[in-house]
Amino acid sequence: MIRPVLIAAGLMIPSAPALAEDLTFTLENHSSVAVTEFYVSPVSVEDWEENLVTGGLQPGEGGQVTIADGRAVCEYDIRTVYADGDETVDRGVNLCELGTYTVSDGSPDPVVDGA
Repeated sequence: MIRPVLIAAGLMIPSAPALAEDLTFTLENHSSVAVTEFYVSPVSVEDWEENLVTGGLQPGEGGQVTIADGRAVCEYDIRTVYADGDETVDRGVNLCELGTYTVSDGSPDPVVDGA
């Protein structure tokens, strides 16, 4: 399950109304393996921010992700970790234009669709 989050000053607050600066997209798991960790960090940040997935995102599941970190940036790096230990990193994703972020089998990179 994806944890609906509001990231602001280190607080995790479930499902808050979207603010003008909030970045919202849908995460879909079209792979055959559960997603166990999902990180989204601005490209200017060297370390990964907090894991946004709790309890795993099973194959065929999806959910809404809201990034409300107060930053005025669109470019983020995304790291996805799977139950089998594999991981993907997608750098420089424009979250301001992102509608759906889909992970799937047989593709070296996740599918990024605009809104």
